[in-house]
Amino acid sequence: MITCHVRYEIDPARIEAFEAFANRWMELVERHGGVHHGYFLPAEGASDIAYALFSFPSLADYERYRSRFGVDPEFVEADRIRDESGCVRRYERTFLRPLLPPAR
Repeated sequence: MITCHVRYEIDPARIEAFEAFANRWMELVERHGGVHHGYFLPAEGASDIAYALFSFPSLADYERYRSRFGVDPEFVEADRIRDESGCVRRYERTFLRPLLPPAR
């Protein structure tokens, strides 16, 4: 399994657009073989940082999903939410492998 951690710097004034963007990507990840663990948005205080975590069974599965970017109309539409609203200022992606507790 491979887990992608995305750190977003968002525009807090455009949180509703970010939520629409996030909801769309959660659907797409699930539909294309991944498990989305959710987006984590600022809850209290002044913050412009949000996070997302999602997993795919393997890096090859993730790469198949990524091959749709810029090509598949649903992926293009999801990115358009971000691009047209300006809700994301920047983001960085990190790939992780989980270390899970042993089965009991």
